[in-house]
Amino acid sequence: MPGVSESPSQKPLLRALAGEAVWPPPMWLMRQAGRYLPEYREIRAEAGDFIALCTAPAMAAEVTLQPIRRYGMDGAILFSDILMVPWAMGQPLHFAEGEGPMLEPVRDAAAIGQLDPSVCAANAAPIIETVRLVRAGLAEEAPRTTLIGFAGSPFTVACYMVEGHGSRDFAAARGMAYGDPALFGRLIRILIDASADYLCAQADAGAEVLMLFDSWAGLLAPSQFRRWVIEPTASLVRAIRKRHPTIPLIGFPRLAGPMLAEYAQRTGVQCLGVDTSMDLRWAASAVPPSMCLQGNLDPLSLVTGGMALETEARSILGAMRGRPFIFNLGHGIEKVTSPENVSTLVRLVRTG
Repeated sequence: MPGVSESPSQKPLLRALAGEAVWPPPMWLMRQAGRYLPEYREIRAEAGDFIALCTAPAMAAEVTLQPIRRYGMDGAILFSDILMVPWAMGQPLHFAEGEGPMLEPVRDAAAIGQLDPSVCAANAAPIIETVRLVRAGLAEEAPRTTLIGFAGSPFTVACYMVEGHGSRDFAAARGMAYGDPALFGRLIRILIDASADYLCAQADAGAEVLMLFDSWAGLLAPSQFRRWVIEPTASLVRAIRKRHPTIPLIGFPRLAGPMLAEYAQRTGVQCLGVDTSMDLRWAASAVPPSMCLQGNLDPLSLVTGGMALETEARSILGAMRGRPFIFNLGHGIEKVTSPENVSTLVRLVRTG
């Protein structure tokens, strides 16, 4: 890599993931590169299309680095989307303004049979090139910042693939899981294999941490959570470990509730992303003290700013002092967030 980089052990985020109680804690924000930043909106307008932006390495790398330059975050997360894996396998995808992702639904064996994992690597090559560019950019501009690669976890990605769009309950996907578990399991296995290859390619290109987003895990009953969240995540982690035995993994089973403890015990991740609804003190009591936690500021407190933001941020810091912790949001940053409020939050966290 060009430039002079600090050793991994000197990077605050990697130290926390290794089980060290770093203070002040390292921080980054989910969706920190995005629509709330004017510099992002300029590049988004130039790209013209969201998928075009995700697959234009120079632009996607620039977007990834923008919040690092502005705020000095300890983590830079690859600018991409969890649905790039099904897109790379051939499922038609587009992003409708104001409506989110729209896919051609995959609801039967014929549709699943049309997915082609063999072309995934070639189609995803521009995203992997983005990883290389970002890692080189960080080495030159922010050597203490850790590069985070990511993918959607199999269950959440399958939800979108089956439903064909976003949903409050993903009834079609959950109905398939109950009504035809063999078919749903086939889709999950395809996603495990494709996601493992995709994540390992990110690690090969320079990602230092990998994160698994299971945004809709909390929709499931405990038995279904074990079958479609815990077991596939554990399989995915094992597949990654065969090729990258030491890379840290962050799991984010959003709205997992009390299932968080079992997820922590059985999946093999090093860090748990905690959503806004969860009491961090309970989460800390439910997992080993050496396990890193990440979270869980309410994004709306960041929108509000002022005393509401300060009170919530200081409460989280007080609860997590003395254990491995990464300060983050409990969900993605809202597009109406003021960049100045993010600056305020960074100052609050940096002063501990």
